[in-house]
Amino acid sequence: MSVPVIDLAPARRGGAERLRVAAAIDAACREIGFFAIDGHGVPARVVDQLRAVAHAFFALPREDKLAARHPVAGTNRGYHPAGGEALSTANDAPAPPDLKEFFHVGPVDVGADAYYTSAEGRQHFAPNVWPAAPSGFAPAATVYYRAMSDLVRTLMRLAGLALSVGETFFDDKVDRSIGTMRLNYYPAPAAPPAPGQLRAGAHTDYGGFTILSGEDAPGGLQVRTRDGSWVDVVTTPTRFVVNIGDLLMRWTNDRWLSTMHRVVNPPAGVGRPRLSIAFFNHPNYDVTIECLASQGPPRHMPVRSGDYRDLKYAKTGLAAARERASRVRTPDS
Repeated sequence: MSVPVIDLAPARRGGAERLRVAAAIDAACREIGFFAIDGHGVPARVVDQLRAVAHAFFALPREDKLAARHPVAGTNRGYHPAGGEALSTANDAPAPPDLKEFFHVGPVDVGADAYYTSAEGRQHFAPNVWPAAPSGFAPAATVYYRAMSDLVRTLMRLAGLALSVGETFFDDKVDRSIGTMRLNYYPAPAAPPAPGQLRAGAHTDYGGFTILSGEDAPGGLQVRTRDGSWVDVVTTPTRFVVNIGDLLMRWTNDRWLSTMHRVVNPPAGVGRPRLSIAFFNHPNYDVTIECLASQGPPRHMPVRSGDYRDLKYAKTGLAAARERASRVRTPDS
């Protein structure tokens, strides 16, 4: 099984073609939980500009990068050095730390109403931390973040068609998303990995759609199929790869798959680094995720979006979520 490529251009033009594209997304989400998209409308320059400043940032000396850390350790903003996270622990599979460093960006357009400014809102909408160099980092990240937010709205409307709940069903559930964007940098290997150590351990994503801009370089993304085998996913900067997160799977009553995936190490002697940009859409923190009426008897207990993400963050060591997660109970999370 491979990851299908879906052209969004016909759906973006409107008309009956939207139903055909929605059906293609439904098939991919049911079969493997991943699909690649062309015709998405995001200009190549938006992607290229962020990738250029990201490569420049990760090439800086370690002390310069550390200056862009959030002052509260474990907060999902700013720079995170290698060695601080093992993604597989979110799925209760202990492993050595992942072989990556990353830069975490939160929502770039934050309102002034209580949803954002309340005690809970401030926890999910912490200000971003931007590096002093390279110049243009913050503007490039902001433009890219907004482009991904627009693309998510397109995808969620197609999801509404695919799931027979109406094209606008998800509009007010993702319009104030607590999602984030990660610039993941996998350095060229300096030494052999520890047993079981990967660039990113096997995990599922937590929320709705994830949109990935990757590179065709050794040591890349793999997806686990229904039969348990791992298949490579070809990634390029502007053919985005989209996958399903846990909450979207719960919304669809497991019709759509939140598929386990990982980033493997390059072959021995291949010393090329790799950069991927992952945009994670996560529903508004106060939305209750429960089985859609169109999807039959529920298989999961309802869960609040923000509570679910806190639980997952706490497992991977993001300290800001630990205290909140300790007060949350979701029987099957």
